[in-house]
Amino acid sequence: MRLKLHCQNRIGILRDIVSPFADYGLNVARGEVGGDQGNAIYLHVPNLLYAQLATLRPALEAVPGVFSVKRVSLMPSERRHLELDALLSSLSDPVMSIDMGGRIVAANRAAGQMLGVRVDEVPGLSLDRYIHDLDLPELVRRNNARVNGLRLKLNEAIYLADIAPLHSEKDDVASLAGAVVTLHRADRVGERIYHVQRQELRGFEAIFQASPRLAGVVREARRMAPLDAPLLIEGETGTGKELLARACHLASPRGQAPFMALSCAGLPESMAETELFGYAPGAFEGARPEGKLGLLELTAGGTIFLDEVGEMSPRLQVKLLRFLQDGGFRRVGSDEETYLDVRVICATQQDLPRLCADGLFRQDLYHRLNVLAVHIPPLRECLDGIGELAEHFIDRAARQIGCPLPALSEPARARLVNYHWPGNVRQLENVLFQAVSLCEDGALQVSHLRMPDVGATPGLAGVDLQGSLGEILGEVEKRVLATLYDEYPSSRLLARRLGVSHTTIANKLKRHGLGAE
Repeated sequence: MRLKLHCQNRIGILRDIVSPFADYGLNVARGEVGGDQGNAIYLHVPNLLYAQLATLRPALEAVPGVFSVKRVSLMPSERRHLELDALLSSLSDPVMSIDMGGRIVAANRAAGQMLGVRVDEVPGLSLDRYIHDLDLPELVRRNNARVNGLRLKLNEAIYLADIAPLHSEKDDVASLAGAVVTLHRADRVGERIYHVQRQELRGFEAIFQASPRLAGVVREARRMAPLDAPLLIEGETGTGKELLARACHLASPRGQAPFMALSCAGLPESMAETELFGYAPGAFEGARPEGKLGLLELTAGGTIFLDEVGEMSPRLQVKLLRFLQDGGFRRVGSDEETYLDVRVICATQQDLPRLCADGLFRQDLYHRLNVLAVHIPPLRECLDGIGELAEHFIDRAARQIGCPLPALSEPARARLVNYHWPGNVRQLENVLFQAVSLCEDGALQVSHLRMPDVGATPGLAGVDLQGSLGEILGEVEKRVLATLYDEYPSSRLLARRLGVSHTTIANKLKRHGLGAE
């Protein structure tokens, strides 16, 4: 059990506090002093029972200078270790701390994988076993300043190293205690630059709004973004639910705080629970001895995004409901309450009211999540803006690939309009990226568009039924001609396929702007 004693900072108070534990035959395994003026003492007493604490508390509070005694879940050093471990584990790049003898003191999981050992086996390893052409401690002494982009070879791979010296006191060479080394794979630098470029527009500006209907959705989301209440985003796969969630986060008062995302789809219940809520030290076999902070605690003050919330297990639904009600939760294996200020944004492509009716989703949780709601329409319902959206993705693909910007031919444009897009905007972006990579003659043709005919919607889905019968039939006629023109690319072939005269087809192709001969 871990205790925090709020007390006066005076000589001998620690001796007076520890004395009652000795009277009960209890060993104090560890103690720490904390607080702004050293006015808190933390004790770790492994064998202390709840009943003993009830008896000990009056004796401890009777010690002169002790103001209060309460249980805590972590010692200050344990919390710092947890936070540091969570931070290092979240980094995909290898990070190591070395001493001035060239030995590794600490490292993250990525560094262990790079060196081919477990993380707990890394401390004490000598860098000389892996880097043969460089004396890193000597380099740190010689520069005594941060070094960025140092090229080195390790395990037959080329890395760019960032080296930050560590000083025990002053910033002189005599006080050098080591360095922190961060390694970046040289062959992935271009990929990282691209990802940085993709994230330049992360707010509502990153959402293309050529369709009036989608623009209306964005207007609704802008009004909801600053409101500090749960938000439910509904929409099919590939419609950009996480993109909208990030935009709402950035446009809210929490915009500078963390944004964390967790997909509830396909995760086992135990894994989802520990990822979201964390676990206490020694919570289960195989757990880290120091425990683990969950995404909620790492997001304190910010926004947590729960994707596919409709697939959340019943147990997690109960814990999430409790958190939404009063902001409190318990880590796995702990009886300590933790209270946080975190905004919850959820997304789903399922019909939550139907799941509630079938008993698969808690109705009270649904009403807690549905305080604010926005529905993102599928791409097939926003085809009036697909041309501008396609040109946007073509421009982005050309910049990424490094090729001249191709034009979108009219038959290809018609093919995009007439497709049902089961994968929505994400599928459109991927299709156009592939098309740009295949294009060689400066114009995207139908042959460059690789779109599987799966998930087609039946009946009149995707057909605009606004207007007169003649206008509707004209739209259907245009789609039929555009679809068949890919397979019969001349007015004569197409006329023969449809059993009408060449002149009739030529006039219809001309009227609809479909590249008649």
